[in-house]
Amino acid sequence: MTDTATPTEQTWSEILVDSVEPGIVVLTMNRPQRLNALAAGMLEEMRVALRALDADPAVRVVILTGAGPGFCAGADVKSASENPREPDPDANPVAITFASQERIASLHELIHRMRTPVIAAVNGVTVGGGFSLALACDVRYAARSARFGSVFITQGVSSCDMGTSYLLPKIVGVSRAAELMLTGRVFECDEAQEMGLVQGVVADGEVVERACVTARQIAANPPMGVWMTKETLWQNIDAPSYRHALDMENRTQVMCSFSGEIEAAFRAFADRAEPHWKHL
Repeated sequence: MTDTATPTEQTWSEILVDSVEPGIVVLTMNRPQRLNALAAGMLEEMRVALRALDADPAVRVVILTGAGPGFCAGADVKSASENPREPDPDANPVAITFASQERIASLHELIHRMRTPVIAAVNGVTVGGGFSLALACDVRYAARSARFGSVFITQGVSSCDMGTSYLLPKIVGVSRAAELMLTGRVFECDEAQEMGLVQGVVADGEVVERACVTARQIAANPPMGVWMTKETLWQNIDAPSYRHALDMENRTQVMCSFSGEIEAAFRAFADRAEPHWKHL
């Protein structure tokens, strides 16, 4: 991407980045022929685009979805096997594999750590690394065709991959997460909604618009408040005690109270108008 082009102006090879309305951007993984499996090129494009979107004060919410019949089928093992590299006899295979693992996992961490909220609009197959990618988002909605699974274990490795062992128990509970991770079974959208993994299920073709409804509600709030809510929420998930969580909240609220947004909210209420928020 050039220094002057924004993500929505850039021509990408394996993603689409569209500003669907002011403040709301849809990032579409665009490898439908591979069910949007995570290959190196798409990973790097997503990393560059997401960092730029997070740095843009005009972007309030990012919606992540997949082109075609799948959200994301996980790591692109097939492409890797079709294009093998000559092994370096002097290279440590453990180090090489570990570096590759970290490259993929770092995308999940980026989404989780962004100031900007990310909503997953899940369509079709969402398994393995695609499942963990959806978990890394702040909110998830599913199309009727969505199917989920922590299938790593069925491929001969552990289901503890790409943040799944951290996020899934916090979202659906430890016992449910254990059953899903130990069996590696694929489950449908209705079960995902019943366990609280997704916040709603809609007809195929409507999941991005459903995500937009929530995105508009988020974007109506002050950017500083949204950022601090996302950051403090996820930090307090790991708080060692109720007292620690309260202390973090108290500091956050005091900091936010000096941003001027409270006064803007009061003025807007008195004038029966929409508040004008300061950008980050």
